[in-house]
This record gives sequence, structure tokens and C-alpha cells, in this order.
Amino acid sequence: MRPFLARLAASLTVLALAACQGEGKPAADKPADKPADKPATDKPATDKPAEAPATKPDPSVPLAGERHFKSLQQLTFGGENAEAYFSGDEKRLVFQSTRDGAGCDQIFTLDLADKAAKRVSSGKGRTTCAYFLPGDQRILYASTHAAADDCLPNPDRSRGYVWKLYPEFDIYTAAADGSDIQPLVTGPGYDAEATVSPTGDAIVFTSTRDGDPELYKINVDGTGLQRLTNTRGYDGGAFFSPDGKRIVYRANHPEGEAELKAYDDIIKEHLVRPTRLEIFVMNADGSEQRQVTRNGKANFAPFFHPDGKRIIFSSNQGDPKGRNFDLYLIGDDGQNQEQVTFSDTFDGFPMFTRDGKHLVFASNRGAKTHGDTDVFLAEWVD
Repeated sequence: MRPFLARLAASLTVLALAACQGEGKPAADKPADKPADKPATDKPATDKPAEAPATKPDPSVPLAGERHFKSLQQLTFGGENAEAYFSGDEKRLVFQSTRDGAGCDQIFTLDLADKAAKRVSSGKGRTTCAYFLPGDQRILYASTHAAADDCLPNPDRSRGYVWKLYPEFDIYTAAADGSDIQPLVTGPGYDAEATVSPTGDAIVFTSTRDGDPELYKINVDGTGLQRLTNTRGYDGGAFFSPDGKRIVYRANHPEGEAELKAYDDIIKEHLVRPTRLEIFVMNADGSEQRQVTRNGKANFAPFFHPDGKRIIFSSNQGDPKGRNFDLYLIGDDGQNQEQVTFSDTFDGFPMFTRDGKHLVFASNRGAKTHGDTDVFLAEWVD
């Protein structure tokens, strides 16, 4: 799942994994609150007045090393906001947010001209993974509202750090103002993490309809179901390449008898333990599946650069303790990796405009309240 990853990274201590990406953002197998800065108690050694406490860096100013960001603009302010994706005309964003006392994510749109956000989901159930459909008149997202009005129970953390692939999730479409909600993908099992091809003819999503979380493709009208992946383990968080001919995604494939047994023990409870997530690419028909990253860390939220040759993604590979998630660029052949962001917290869920001049992403940088995740828009330079 996707949004849960973004907010958990703010409270991680040791990350053993890295989720649409349904429940969200990568986290550690032993989440714990990040310790607060220790207050200064010692008096100054001179008669000079004590210096004022250091202020937090302005979150709208790119950090040292962020050479790809010519400028940076904060679009949301407070709450848990993640997975913001552009409309076809790139004048709006659709994203998920837990704000204003809500118990779980709802879907919102944001007009980039006036920065006004509007809830467009029903307000019932859990929601996740929204995207604009071709023409921008309708959106799609996953929701559990048909099963219950409330958020449904959280995953059982006695199992350690797990994601729950709620079988109550189905995929719906709605008018861009939130009206006329219609089912698109329903049935037994988890159906979520849907994104649309830039060519406007196909949707890729994750489903457990056959027992294992795999990637599937359909036409935009919901017909023509095709299974794309067939490896035991989790496959999800998929996006199409700019020409619609390839798909990039994240996967956690258990290796060895012990990992496979542990996986089998919890998947029957609709749980997965993504202790590793690696980035993969494949053709849009599921052929030529190939692994891109091989660092054994929590790599997720991959998206193609407009040149179709590079992939931007979020990873905790740069932090031995697994606390920090930054954005990285890598060739689709797994070569020439480059770190893009350098914050001391979470950066994830990136998406480029078609011309490559702007990048939207979610970040904990500058959070006024512990756990806040906001949406930022960067002016991009190569």
C-alpha cells in the first residue's frame, strides 16, 4: 500500500523494509518515536546572552546538495499528505490526506493556481491511490467504503512491521468533483494501487484476487483483465513509462525456505512484511521483467524520468539506521545512481511533469508537528 509509508518514516529508528503505495510509506520492523531534541540546560560560560535556538531550515529552500531543485514550493501545510499526482493538463493534483481529525486517508484535489484543496472521496472507509483518468473529468481511487463507513482496524503490530492488504479495497471512479462514484474493479481480494498510462488506454493495479499480491492490467473501461506478474511475494506500486510501453514497480520476493515460509504464514491473513523492496521494470504486457536495484533496502515509489531512460525513486539506502528516505535517480539498466534529496527525514512519492521541468513529491521536511507529511513542487534542472 502507499501512504502509510510516508508517515511512518517520520518515526522510524531501524528500517528493515520499505507501500499506493495501499498502506503507504516504508518503515522499520521496530517503529519507535523519534527522540525529541534534548533541551539545552547548561548556562553560557560568559556573561554574553545565550544565543537563540537554531531555527529549522525553510522547507521551501532546497537543501545543500539538491542541485536538481532550482526552486521549491510547499503546497500543503500540516496533516499527512502523500501520493500527489498531476492531472493530464498538469493544473491540478490528486492526493490522499489524513487531516482535520480524520482517522484515515481521504482523497483530495488541489488546484495549483490557488492552492485550494477539496475532498473528493465520500469521507467513508479508507481510501488510497488516486489518479486522474484521461480527459481529467474523472478520477480513480481505491476505497473500503462498501464494506464499512469507518477506517477498519489497523494491522496487528504484534506481527512486527507488516502491511495489511485489506481485501475490502476495491477500485472506483468518480467525477473530478467527487460525485458519481462508480465501481471499476471489484471482487474478492485487495484491489488498489491503480495508475493510468500516459497514452490513456490502460490501467495497472495490484490485486490479491489469485491469492498473491500481483500486478494486473485493464483497459480504462475496466475490461481486458491481464495478469502481468507471477512471482511469489508482493508486486505493486506500478507506473507506466512516458510512452506507455513499459512499467516500473517495486517488489518484495521472499528468498530461501525460511523467508518463503514466513511469507506463507502471514499472506493468508492479508499481511505482507516488506523487509526488502527492490525496483523492477518490465514491458507493458508483463514480458522481460528485470530487476533494477540490488541493495536489499527499502526502495519504493519509482517513476520514470520523461527521458524514459532514468527512474526516480525513494530509498533508505543512504542511512545505516534506516531512518531517512531520500530520492534517487538511476538508469533503467541499474547504472549511474545519483542521490537527489538530502533531508534528514522522509522524501518520497515523486512524479515528473511531462516536460521534466517540475517534480512533485511528499516530504516530512519542515514539519511543524511530528509526523506531518506535506506536498512540495520543485522546479527541476538536469
